[in-house]
Amino acid sequence: MGLGLGIFLLVVGAILSFAVNDRVPNVDLMTVGYICMAAGLLSIIVGLVMNSQRNRSRHETLVEHRDTGLPPERRDDHLR
Repeated sequence: MGLGLGIFLLVVGAILSFAVNDRVPNVDLMTVGYICMAAGLLSIIVGLVMNSQRNRSRHETLVEHRDTGLPPERRDDHLR
């Protein structure tokens, strides 16, 4: 989700900064666009760092076999 959100914020910020020429009272759309682009870049960086940490982790499955002392044909008799 971090990468998609980051790309979305970058696009919205670029549109607000460079393509919108309207005026909104008491709001500087260019500054809002730059803030969105910075937040998008930060989101992409955090997403990539977390993804690289996730890829470095190892997952092991532990299977425990216990010796019951019974012959192999009688081991499952207690389950019936």
